Amino acid sequence: MRKKMTALLTGAVMVTASLFGLAAPANAISPGVSFAANDLPTWQTNGIVWALAEANGIIYAGGTFTAVRPPGVGAGGSGSRSAVNFAAFDAYTGNPTNCNLSVTGGSATVRALDVSPDGRTLYIGGNFGAVNGVTTTRIAAVNLPGCTVKTDFRPGGVSATVRAIESTDNTVYFGGDFRTVGGTSRSMAAAVSTTGALLPWTANGDEPVRVLHAPPGKDVVILGGDFLTMNGADSKALAVVNRLTGGNVRTYPNFFIPRTSVVKSIDSDGTSFFIGNEGTGGGVFDGRARFDLGTYNQVWRDTCLGATQAVSVYNRALYSAHHAHNCASMNGFTDGVRIHLSAQDVDRPSPMLQWNPITNDGIGEGIGPRALVHTTTGSNDVLWSGGEFTTVNGKGQQGLTRFGPGPGTAGPGTPQFVAAESLTAGQNVIRWQTTSDPDDSNLTYSVYRNGSSTPLGTVQASSLWWDLPQASFTDTTATPGIGYSYRVRANDPDGHVGPLSAQVYVVTSTTPPHYAAAVLADGAATYWRLGETFNAAGDSSPGNRIGLPYGKPVMASAAGALTGDANKATSFDGVDDFIYGPQLIAAPGVYTVESWFRTNTTTGGKIMGFGNGLPRRDGANPGLSSNYGRHVYMTNAGNLIFGEWTGGAARTVKSPGTYNDNSWHHVVATQGPAGMALYVDGVRVASNTVTGTQTAAGSWRIGGDQIGAGNWPEAPSSRWFKGSIDEFAYYPSVLTSAQVSNHNQLGRR
Repeated sequence: MRKKMTALLTGAVMVTASLFGLAAPANAISPGVSFAANDLPTWQTNGIVWALAEANGIIYAGGTFTAVRPPGVGAGGSGSRSAVNFAAFDAYTGNPTNCNLSVTGGSATVRALDVSPDGRTLYIGGNFGAVNGVTTTRIAAVNLPGCTVKTDFRPGGVSATVRAIESTDNTVYFGGDFRTVGGTSRSMAAAVSTTGALLPWTANGDEPVRVLHAPPGKDVVILGGDFLTMNGADSKALAVVNRLTGGNVRTYPNFFIPRTSVVKSIDSDGTSFFIGNEGTGGGVFDGRARFDLGTYNQVWRDTCLGATQAVSVYNRALYSAHHAHNCASMNGFTDGVRIHLSAQDVDRPSPMLQWNPITNDGIGEGIGPRALVHTTTGSNDVLWSGGEFTTVNGKGQQGLTRFGPGPGTAGPGTPQFVAAESLTAGQNVIRWQTTSDPDDSNLTYSVYRNGSSTPLGTVQASSLWWDLPQASFTDTTATPGIGYSYRVRANDPDGHVGPLSAQVYVVTSTTPPHYAAAVLADGAATYWRLGETFNAAGDSSPGNRIGLPYGKPVMASAAGALTGDANKATSFDGVDDFIYGPQLIAAPGVYTVESWFRTNTTTGGKIMGFGNGLPRRDGANPGLSSNYGRHVYMTNAGNLIFGEWTGGAARTVKSPGTYNDNSWHHVVATQGPAGMALYVDGVRVASNTVTGTQTAAGSWRIGGDQIGAGNWPEAPSSRWFKGSIDEFAYYPSVLTSAQVSNHNQLGRR
């Protein structure tokens, strides 16, 4: 609903810092976000809030409820007061005003609210027969600020529920399920004067209209809903009509929005309008879209899954209420538990911004939030949400909540998977998985040594709640041969300090490990040594690309591949175990991948590869890749096949020997201008001249992923590798035969 102007990469780049290289201060609250994620004290309802409107600092709420109560009070608790399907609140305190209306009659419910541009009339729509005892069928007008029913507003009976209202200076447009107004045919939409007289404006839909929007300064009305046609023309769920006549200005054919999707919300910002969609079944459009207000053409479409109930644009950010569960197609979070509120940049909608208030699904249909509205003073504005939820940010809060301009009161979490290693003489690298803050993407991490309360140094890093990359710090002041302990904590720009991490210990190197030193010297951009005792694969390279497990690969559970190196290897069960990079990266056209493996399997499996799949956040499935390649897999017989998918065909090379002999083997695969080459134990065993590669973004995966039996030669019985894998590395270059041979020799020395 329009707000009345009454008097409105995947994977952030991590930084590595030393004691002498500190980043600039971060901004308070995430860039692009105007509201803190912590909720403000707000009175509640005992039922569902379907609609919100705002004018002059007052929030009007309508729905299906019988009472309101103070914040922190349970249903029926002390301080509750009667409020029959309507209540009004001070936008800045969250407390009720003295505007008391009782909406009654039959199964009464309020489904639409709007305030006239001059702020003097509130329009109410829904399914009811009276307001404060004044008979009025499904639509009413209320004087403001006195909050008395306008008895001279009499459109006549509306034959079914009113679901949307949009008022202008001299016209009130409304839509819903009805077929007649005052006995006159009007199919799903109608317009009346400010006295309620039916106007000749006609915009006939074949199915319900759920939202109307009249952009200020434009001579059109935008309609959204369930309809398949508008004024007899093919136009699924969205149409632009003339403000004076209702005639079609722009229609959107059925292929534009799927037949299984409906438009639930529309808002605009002067140059664009935005829609929020709800869908059911396969192939739905559940997300948001932006359209140009001059051409009415689509600018972008958000393909997140999880029906959108409301959108509200404010200060170049689009705030949405939904139950989104999968935004992987928008470089966002993978499938899993629902989230209900989000924000995105109107010019760069992918990925979403770091703004993460938490509600539950709540009562009724279990949708969570259903409505959004904000104040329009331009400073100290407040965003309100209403719906079915019964908790907000982990505490009881029903039907209504609100968010202020900040700074937020919530702080960051604890850095996870903290590790320390010394691969360079006199230097220790401390690395960790970043944490998140509900409304701050830019956090500062302080590193403490040997229990000191004074940080040794700080690192700034950016993260999103679903995208927590690795960050690292290099202690260049350590003394060779001396042991040190380290801990890390995060703080946000507003001074909120998170908990200290677990403590890690390392002895500073005097002589670097030869194999690891060679890997880093040759330019590894990902280096998972796979020997951590915690459940993640830290990246020892400057690339800072952490690896996370799926299934239960047992980290540091097997003797390592490298002779004389205490670093251990990871065991994979051949059932569903693998390690993957949680941040998708651009597909390399020139690359080398390398690892060590040991197995006696007879069911084969993928040792390493590159794919676009990411597991569900709830762990319900592994998220097998639909685009995959750059992989080395073992056949049932124990041969190694290195392959890439090149525009419709698999291109592979195969080792003549077999390697399922329960001994450690070193495998390297390269592709570049000279083609593909496969090395085993330091020797090139197969090659071709294929240079073509896929372009789909993905991440490196160790221990398993998709292997399509119909496309890849000698596809094994299992896509999952059973055995031990150690020392995985990726290079954005082609290693020479001499470099490969040197790595093999160093590993066996």
